[in-house]
Amino acid sequence: MLNKIIRLGLTALIIVWSVFQFADGNIGNGISLVLLASLVFLTYLRNENIIVALWYLRKNNIDKAERALNRIKNPEKSLIKSQAAYYYLLKGMLESQRGVGKSETLLKKSLNMGLRSKSDQALAKLNLAGIALSRRRKREAQILLTEVKKLDEKKMFAEQVKMIKEQMKKI
Repeated sequence: MLNKIIRLGLTALIIVWSVFQFADGNIGNGISLVLLASLVFLTYLRNENIIVALWYLRKNNIDKAERALNRIKNPEKSLIKSQAAYYYLLKGMLESQRGVGKSETLLKKSLNMGLRSKSDQALAKLNLAGIALSRRRKREAQILLTEVKKLDEKKMFAEQVKMIKEQMKKI
């Protein structure tokens, strides 16, 4: 919570300083300070640890991704709501790599907090369908797969949906 206040306060101070620079006629300094203020404000909107964890996940370096996420202490208070949703999505995906124990609750929590894009919602529901199938809850997996098809506008998860449906036939 304090981290958010510090970032917003620092942004406000830099904006005030840039206004004084514009008033003194130092246009170059004012523009530089406005850019600096926007960079500080961007760190308020996008948490750097989540961005680093996403990068490591894309590189399949799960240990480093988990370390980056573990640097975030008390995510519900230190992150804004949408960032916390992505934190729980990434934590759930990392847990599902190890096993399905805690990942289901983390993925459901990310959906309840509100993931912004439909493809992220589809990703979470696809992982939940896989977990439901591994726990022999075929009906729940089928419902989640139909929701994934509705959310997947670009057909990015069509192959994974097909694979899960083939596994459902075997059960």
